Amino acid sequence: MRNWWNQFIKGNVFQNLWVTTGASLAILALVMFLLAFSNVQTKTYDVKRLDTAKDTILSPVNVEDKDRTQEKRDEAMESVEDVYTIRNFITNTRINYMEEIFNAVRVVESQNDEKDKDSEALEEQKSDVAKLQSMLSEDITKQVDKEVLKHLLQAPADQRNVAEEMLQKALTDVLRAGVREEGVEEARKEVLNELQFSSFDPSLKEAVQSLTEFLVVRNSFIDEDKKIQAQNEAANDVEPVMIRQGQVLVFQGETISNDVYERLELVGLLDGKNNWYPYTGLIVVIILSLGILFYELRRMKELDQLDHPKVLAVLFISILVFLLMKVGSLFQTSIDDLYYAVPVAAGAMLLKLLIHERIAVFSSVLFAVFGTIFFNDQIPGTLNVEAGIYFLFSQLAAIIFLHNVKDKTSILKTGFGVTVVNMLLVSAFVMLTYEPISVSNLAITLGYAVLAAFLSSVLTFGLLPFFEAGLGMLSDTLLITLSNPNHPLLRKILTQTPGTYHHSVMVANLSEAACEAVGANGLLARVGAYYHDLGKTSEPQYFIENQMGMKNPHDELKPHKSAEIIISHPYIGAEMLRKHKMPEEIIAIAEQHHGTTLLKYFYHKAKQGDEDVQEDLFRYPGPKPQSSEAAIVCICDSVEAAVRSMKSPSPEDIENLVHSIIIDRLLDGQLSDSPLTLKDLERIQTAICETLQGIFHSRIQYPETKAAVKEA
Repeated sequence: MRNWWNQFIKGNVFQNLWVTTGASLAILALVMFLLAFSNVQTKTYDVKRLDTAKDTILSPVNVEDKDRTQEKRDEAMESVEDVYTIRNFITNTRINYMEEIFNAVRVVESQNDEKDKDSEALEEQKSDVAKLQSMLSEDITKQVDKEVLKHLLQAPADQRNVAEEMLQKALTDVLRAGVREEGVEEARKEVLNELQFSSFDPSLKEAVQSLTEFLVVRNSFIDEDKKIQAQNEAANDVEPVMIRQGQVLVFQGETISNDVYERLELVGLLDGKNNWYPYTGLIVVIILSLGILFYELRRMKELDQLDHPKVLAVLFISILVFLLMKVGSLFQTSIDDLYYAVPVAAGAMLLKLLIHERIAVFSSVLFAVFGTIFFNDQIPGTLNVEAGIYFLFSQLAAIIFLHNVKDKTSILKTGFGVTVVNMLLVSAFVMLTYEPISVSNLAITLGYAVLAAFLSSVLTFGLLPFFEAGLGMLSDTLLITLSNPNHPLLRKILTQTPGTYHHSVMVANLSEAACEAVGANGLLARVGAYYHDLGKTSEPQYFIENQMGMKNPHDELKPHKSAEIIISHPYIGAEMLRKHKMPEEIIAIAEQHHGTTLLKYFYHKAKQGDEDVQEDLFRYPGPKPQSSEAAIVCICDSVEAAVRSMKSPSPEDIENLVHSIIIDRLLDGQLSDSPLTLKDLERIQTAICETLQGIFHSRIQYPETKAAVKEA
């Protein structure tokens, strides 16, 4: 399948990485839209009044029921009582009338006392009542009977003064409290009840009663302006009657009454028209999400870390996670929060293992955002923020805990870490609700959280080989598997070419150190170095490291034949690797580790016999190293072979040798197709020298065994 895929890529328009990226993002956008379509779609219903509801219908929007709001406001305005205003000028006028009457009576009495001394003027004076009337206001004389005034004049002064004081107090209290039109008689009775008539003269008592009827009048009137203001305030205090998003409008099996029908119509569930706003919003979210994802893919491309399999892995893993969330949302109920059981962490772990940690983080945010949409109970316009937070932290926990990707057990350890984080999140959400905690419900939800972590680990274990084999992706876990000494091909190298095996191990050590110095894939270089000389197993005796104690067969061959045998080993090895369906990166290292270098020994040997010998016959046909890892293995292969031929090399000898080999490869053009820079070559030289100096460090010279025995 790997070879088929590679042939398809090489012979197809998708050989252009940007075309593959664009097509993948377009497919992903389409899948996201189709899966989230129902979660934002405004469903309409064909129902009539008094029908039986076939489904439980929820409101898709927040909308004000203006008719009900106005009805409540009208009720509030009608409930406002009349606002009365006491007119103080009436109160003061009636009190002044009372004072005027009693003052006038006292004036008349004092005048009578003086006139009694002047008997001659007695006939010229008017009657006392007439004089009293002349002193009083017109309103008083018109409404107060003469008999009342006469009784006041005839009453004893001490009783009249007491009556005046009591009447003034009672009148003031009643009038200032306000007397409405319908309460005039009640107010008059209240004043009379305050008066103590038991010790009064009957005529005075009658006069005070008559004055009470005159003095107690309406002084409280309805204030229309204040009433309107109070009604407006009452109406404004009424909260709008809202139909909330997600509110149940009618339960399944209930009768659709007129009231329910009007509400369904109000929220737009009966008009049969599609509202395109939710779809537009969904498209905007998809564009923004994929824009962020495209930014990260472009950055990887600039760093030469992106290829077709990685783009397709992002596509397939994203679709897988979206499908998992969508399927989970289909079984979601108001009781069971099934999003706790969705293994979204598997996507984050796969992306980190197969591609890079950064792309896993970016994708985790993308998955969490769409998790809020998928688990919105298919209520358009709502987002399940709790589900989004849960998905985000679960995936980030998986990325953080999966730090040692070279250890297969790290996936299981990551699953345990995700379990702990998931359970903590569930507990936090339960406590944040402020609702009584149900032990049974909490146990079920925690079980979902554990299940999600377990399924994430299982899916990661199970799907990783499919991505590695199906897309030809080279993950660290696959490289670790290929580096196992019990691998059939490595066993073949060890048993048939032990010298080559030792050489390959040394090259692997040097290559890994050099790759890590320049940011290349050290594990890939190590595994590639293990297999780079696999072709030598076809004829091991023709390679010097395997000629232990035997005659060199090249002594019996012509230089052309010897060169033919030596030059063929990279390509024989590459073909053997292809037959075993090894990763293309490993095959490329085996095929390119000699580039187009010249077999100098046999070339010069042939030239001794024929000056016109063609140099091309003694050069490897290539290709030259295309990647940083292949170029580094090419350098380290020559360095290890050269250093092995030296006896007790000093650090200076090692440094000069490494430098000369790198310069030779550079001047020969062997590194021209690789992305290595001159600065990289300096770092590679330093790393190789440090590793070799560690291998060839000086040792203590121990005494011979016999001498040691004698000394003992």
